[in-house]
Amino acid sequence: MASPYSLDVVIPCYNEEENLPHTIPVLNDFLANLVSREDLALAGFRMILVDDGSSDRTWQQIEDFTKEIGATGLKLSRNYGHQNAMLAGLSVADADVVVTIDSDLQDDINAIVEMLKAHEAGAELALGVRRSRGRDSFFKKNTAKGYYGLMKLMGAQIVPDHADFRLMSQKALKALLAHEETNLFLRGIIPSLGFKTEVIRYDRQSREHGETKYTLRKMLSLAVNGVTSFSAAPLRFVAGLGITVFLLSMLLAFWFLMERLFVSKSTVPGWASTVLPMLWLGGLQIFCMGIIGEYVGKIYLEVKRRPRFIVDKVV
Repeated sequence: MASPYSLDVVIPCYNEEENLPHTIPVLNDFLANLVSREDLALAGFRMILVDDGSSDRTWQQIEDFTKEIGATGLKLSRNYGHQNAMLAGLSVADADVVVTIDSDLQDDINAIVEMLKAHEAGAELALGVRRSRGRDSFFKKNTAKGYYGLMKLMGAQIVPDHADFRLMSQKALKALLAHEETNLFLRGIIPSLGFKTEVIRYDRQSREHGETKYTLRKMLSLAVNGVTSFSAAPLRFVAGLGITVFLLSMLLAFWFLMERLFVSKSTVPGWASTVLPMLWLGGLQIFCMGIIGEYVGKIYLEVKRRPRFIVDKVV
């Protein structure tokens, strides 16, 4: 039997007024039952609720939960984004193990049992991975598949269908907090820590209350951040593309010269041979500048060393 250990559960919240009154009591009762289980060495738990600059009554509800169930509440000064809000909660977690989970409880809380057992067996990380995407739309299912494939191609150590439902030991947490970059992509950083890792598969539930806060714009932003944070492959792609275009231009120039000298000396230049290459090369240049600009923008944000989040209140 493993030695007794404590558990912190970090829950980022953004405009979850409709959701929290239903999900937090469910999660609290579930964790209380885990403490009483004889097959686990869990000695106690605490929930850390992080208000990511909500505009509704989320913070007032968090304050109520701190009084009712002894949770810890963090109120950020504004909306810093899901990844930064999660990091804010992790920065105050001091238990032996830490679990991160979204406030909608679409991640199956029963998987926490398997995560704790994996930790007791020696794992420093237990990553929750969706068993299937049967509930997702055709668009979301295929874009997710393409995204994870792209990340693998770029060389990032990312686990497909793993979001932010995971367990970390205090050892792994300290290694994570040693990363100081402004552009956070926890889904890529945590699997790359290198500690013993177990994958826990679970079935994702449907959302019962409120609406998802991950809009298409936010998902695209997270995807771009993931690619540019963990790989220089797009820059190498731009360099290779530039060389390819240069070689093709030299071949076309040679072909036009040969045609002019030996095939038709009275050829009248057409608009297609002039305008289309200009448009194509112009678009290609703008595309390449956009990729380079994305990396330059990241450098700009990193060198300023601004805080990743500012805590307004702690209850």
